[in-house]
Amino acid sequence: MSATVAEPTVDTATDAPPRRRRRVAAWIAIGLALLVIGGIGGAISAANQWAEREALDPASTGPGGTRALAEILRDHGVEVTIARDRAAAATALAGGSATLVLPDAPALSDDAVAALAGSAADVVLIEPRARTLELLLPGSAPAGVAPDATVAPGCDVADAVRAGAVSPGGLYSAGPDADGCYPVGDGFGLLTQPTEAGRLSAVDGRALFTNERLADDGNAALAVNLMGRHPLVVWYVPGAGDTDLADVDPSLGELTPPWVSPVIVLLLVAGVAAAIWRGRRFGPLVTERLPVTVRASETTEGRARLYARARDPLHAADRLRIGTLRRLAALQGLGPNAAAPEIADATAARIGADRSAVRGILIDDIPTGDAELVALSTRLKDLEDAVRAAVRPERSPR
Repeated sequence: MSATVAEPTVDTATDAPPRRRRRVAAWIAIGLALLVIGGIGGAISAANQWAEREALDPASTGPGGTRALAEILRDHGVEVTIARDRAAAATALAGGSATLVLPDAPALSDDAVAALAGSAADVVLIEPRARTLELLLPGSAPAGVAPDATVAPGCDVADAVRAGAVSPGGLYSAGPDADGCYPVGDGFGLLTQPTEAGRLSAVDGRALFTNERLADDGNAALAVNLMGRHPLVVWYVPGAGDTDLADVDPSLGELTPPWVSPVIVLLLVAGVAAAIWRGRRFGPLVTERLPVTVRASETTEGRARLYARARDPLHAADRLRIGTLRRLAALQGLGPNAAAPEIADATAARIGADRSAVRGILIDDIPTGDAELVALSTRLKDLEDAVRAAVRPERSPR
């Protein structure tokens, strides 16, 4: 055993400030990275905002949106105003003769829906439900769904006749004052009824006017004919918060006591602080030199005793073969990534031996006991000596 090696001294007073500066710089870098990632995520979310919008939204370019129809109306000189609350829709309709595109608005009362429809010259119901039909088209009601086939107008309504055949989707029974077009059985795909200011229409917009269906049959022509009769289209997009109902179900925030939200925030802050407190590092690991040097022979003997005690000759053979293969590769100038079969074939070619025999020594033969392991060790040594002699032959004396 060799003498004890003195451990080098480190000036911790001089080394501490750079470590602290590196630690502070690392936290600053992490914060900046989080800000950049958040900004990129926000930009992507804003760019793909259509994916968060609902069906029949004129600002959505998704398959269920109606952005294509809104753009076609604008190309025909019709101004399209998107109103996302009832007040904005009423303000836009007060400006003059306009068409109100009205989807289903379950958050509005009957009086609010009737008042909104009464402010427009024309009203096009693109998602008519039983309540809306009974309210605005008395005596009309849903009547099922039409088969997936085109249907001729079958009526005298000029807008439907010019549009031609469509696949109507939802069907509705006509009230006493309503005209029905696109008949299928006892129902109709389009209902129209004159009003004091203009006309009221009901049609399944999901089956005809969405971006993925607008180009089919006469869908686009029917949409433009129904909605483009006036220079302004006010497209109302109802939301859950836009309501005049007093008995709506309370939200989760309204049901919980006022102290719950501050407590949740406090718990989150405490959790983050605890994670930082318990997850901090005390600095880099300190390397310590051993006071003694262990000879390689002792390490080898110790591992050999462990292999012998485990009675695992195959594992010991693998360790012997790995060392032999590494040395054979270095002797023959093979790269560090050379595979075992490649080294075995090169060895056989170098010493002129049978390739299968060399592969058996280096790869294939499996020792089942200590005697076979010792024999394999001898063959590995002989093979390595043969390669060394072939690569570096002794010069004959002159």
